[in-house]
Amino acid sequence: MADLKYYDVILKPVITEKSMNDMSEKKYTFYVHTEATKAQIKEAVEKMFEGAKVAKVNTMNLDGKNRRRGMVVGKTSKKKKAIVQLTADSKDITIFEGL
Repeated sequence: MADLKYYDVILKPVITEKSMNDMSEKKYTFYVHTEATKAQIKEAVEKMFEGAKVAKVNTMNLDGKNRRRGMVVGKTSKKKKAIVQLTADSKDITIFEGL
């Protein structure tokens, strides 16, 4: 397993219609490092976003999609997605404001 620092764990937020609707329930969705554990994701969110307290973390591994270019067949890289549920008394994550 790689030695991950908290700033290497979260790659980018997932901005879809479903993830935006989940924000009303204090659920935030991120793409994370493929070797990150739930404990590392929780620590990274609490350190990167001031006032955020994580209640639980759900993760899912996404396999790469098959892609073709003529006769050459390949796969895109695999990803890992995390849905982070904040506690009721936690502050909202501000990077999503105005979206």
